[in-house]
Amino acid sequence: MPRKRAYHHGNLREALLNAALELIAEFGPDGFNLREAARRAGVSHTAPYRHFRDKGELLSAVAAQGFVELNEAMRKAAQDQPTPLDALKNAGAAYVAFALQRPQHFTAMFDAAMGTSDIPAGEEAFATLVGIVEECQRAGQLPADDSQARSLAAWSLVHGIAKLAIAGRFPFHSHKAVLMFAAWAIDGSLHGWTNTPGMSHLAVQ
Repeated sequence: MPRKRAYHHGNLREALLNAALELIAEFGPDGFNLREAARRAGVSHTAPYRHFRDKGELLSAVAAQGFVELNEAMRKAAQDQPTPLDALKNAGAAYVAFALQRPQHFTAMFDAAMGTSDIPAGEEAFATLVGIVEECQRAGQLPADDSQARSLAAWSLVHGIAKLAIAGRFPFHSHKAVLMFAAWAIDGSLHGWTNTPGMSHLAVQ
């Protein structure tokens, strides 16, 4: 049996978040209950209710934590780039990198019947993407039309790559190869596939 932790010192919430991440990795977001999270955290089955009404609130907290980290990663990646378009490319690559590095968070963010509209931190992360796209438009590097539609298209591309990568659906054997593929796909999407060289050099790394 796991040793009970002194959650009265203020670490119960963190212990439950960590327990949830472990359980998501093993069983997925739907494969456990709050009682199991309490057992994994080493506390009584009633202790989690000090912080979370039910498992849904626990998963929402995990997802919110992930969106905050994702937003920070995209912002950091977009900083100090030569052009707004370079910032957009880097932010997209950071999205994929986050999914590879935080697959349990990523799963809670998008596979637990929740989306950016349910969690303020998710809306903030999408707003960051829209802001970068609008910078590209102001600089004349993207057409000056519907920035939200273009942001959704950009998000769809990197989200699809991220989902396939963490599901192991790519023939690549390293995170580096996935990120190289992501950079190539992002570049092709932004510049047009007819002007984008192929990727034969990346074959199954």
